[in-house]
Amino acid sequence: MNAELLLAHYDRISDAPDAVARLRKFVLDLAVRGKLVEPTQGRLFVSKLIREIKKETAERAEHGAKSPQLQFQEIAREDAPFRVPPSWTWIRFGCLVIGADAGWSPKAENFPRVGENWGVLKVSAVSWNRFLPSENKQLLPGIAPPEAAQVHKGDFLISRANTSELVAKSVVVEIEPKNLILSDKIVRLKISRSCNMKFLNMVNNHAGYARAYYAEEASGTSLSMKNVSRSVIYNLMVPLPSMEEQDRIIAKVDELMALCDRLEAAQREQETRREQLTASAHHHLNNGEDAEELRTHIQFFIGHLPRLTKRPDQIKQLRQTILNLAVRGKLLPQDPNDESARIQLKRIQDEKLRMFKDGIIRKEHPVSAIAKDQAPFTIPDSWEWIRIGAASLFTDYGTSVKSDHAENGVPVLKMGDIQEGKVLLGGQKKVSSQIDDLPQLFLKRFDLLYNRTNSAELVGKTGIYMGDDDSYTFASYLIRIRFQNELTNAVFINLAMNAQYFRTTQILPELQQQCGQANVNGTKLRSMLVPLAPLAEQHRIVAKVSELMALCDQSEASLTTAQTETSRLLESVLHAALNGDHRRIDQG
Repeated sequence: MNAELLLAHYDRISDAPDAVARLRKFVLDLAVRGKLVEPTQGRLFVSKLIREIKKETAERAEHGAKSPQLQFQEIAREDAPFRVPPSWTWIRFGCLVIGADAGWSPKAENFPRVGENWGVLKVSAVSWNRFLPSENKQLLPGIAPPEAAQVHKGDFLISRANTSELVAKSVVVEIEPKNLILSDKIVRLKISRSCNMKFLNMVNNHAGYARAYYAEEASGTSLSMKNVSRSVIYNLMVPLPSMEEQDRIIAKVDELMALCDRLEAAQREQETRREQLTASAHHHLNNGEDAEELRTHIQFFIGHLPRLTKRPDQIKQLRQTILNLAVRGKLLPQDPNDESARIQLKRIQDEKLRMFKDGIIRKEHPVSAIAKDQAPFTIPDSWEWIRIGAASLFTDYGTSVKSDHAENGVPVLKMGDIQEGKVLLGGQKKVSSQIDDLPQLFLKRFDLLYNRTNSAELVGKTGIYMGDDDSYTFASYLIRIRFQNELTNAVFINLAMNAQYFRTTQILPELQQQCGQANVNGTKLRSMLVPLAPLAEQHRIVAKVSELMALCDQSEASLTTAQTETSRLLESVLHAALNGDHRRIDQG
């Protein structure tokens, strides 16, 4: 592989999802397929290899050592999992094992060893190509560990019991561990000196066929723990080149993994700088006092989105910052000619009283006044803190009538239809138009729906119904809030209820957990606080937020497209780096 070529194009491929992880996997896949280095010519080494292994096995047998005693029979190429160079052969794992030591199951404390005490390795010590000596439990005092169970540098360890992801993972111990012994879930295999243990370890941990083989052969009903027998391990098919080629492959893999380490470090450094810049910008935007300066900063941030946002969560954070500025009156300047929110609120109360007297709405319990120390934050002088119940005409729980997939009827909106401040229409189950709850529970355009029951992280989500009047209804886990559209912009209230302050100060303190669900009922909802801007300013803020959110949408779409393109480029660069075809990159 041409490492320089990878470095030259790193800036173009580093933003691909899991770029370095995919590069590592690609390198290992090529290594076990014989495509990483120039293969040895001829097949004379195979018979020589078998003779050497047989000789070594016989020598150990004279000293009482046991081996799997598998027949040294090559596997037909048509039966092999994939193609390898003609100079390679396929044999069973067990043909390369000249002995094995079982682990031990002594009594141990449930904490890591202390000082010079002995520790019993846990299965987690055999990780992804890493030996983790700290993963151990302390052996009880007074128990003498047998020599056969002690761990040493150069051991080839394999976990016969582990999670489905890690079962049969192997590792070569490359440091001299201190006072550690094998548990009964880890086996030490003695590998023939005719095989490079690192090469065998790489094959056994192969993310493709080896993992699939063990996943299929593992036994056990527990989802958290699976087992493989030694016979399963010994029957794994191993692609094997000459010893000289094994050494060259491992040397090349080590070189390329070191390159991956450098790429990963560069990526972390770049991401850290971006995170620091973005965090600083968000902190300033969320905590600054000068409104005019903040508006300048948000425009700068939006203008530099491609540089500041490389992940969807960063754009999500920006959306919250926009909402935060909007509901604090810092997204747009105030107009002194606007009618104040206090006067507007008085008009709302007068109109509610008139509608009640005319029998248009029912009378609801009044909400309490707001004390000065209850306000979550400072708002402009022309704004007013209000309780939702004071600004709304009424609130209603939805229907409890069971819905179904009937062709005719009225669609019923449920809690899953409220997503990211919006109400998603289409595909809902229906109820008969003749149910007692209708026509009272028909939705009108701009009705606000609030999810009163859900999981703790989702309860309290809201959205605005933007469908036709009297076409939809809603389920009992939702609450409808209706406003006077001539006096209150429901979309503005929805923005406030989707801002972080609302969840932190209004929803979370009122959560009640029961049977795995959280609930914040309608009575508490009516008492929750939202900032009310003058009506004209509400409209301006809604329009500006809509504009900025559209830019966020565009940025998310561009990010998805860019990640797809960089993923394709990564594949092209990898191919070119391995095959020397620079034209492929230029064309890509």
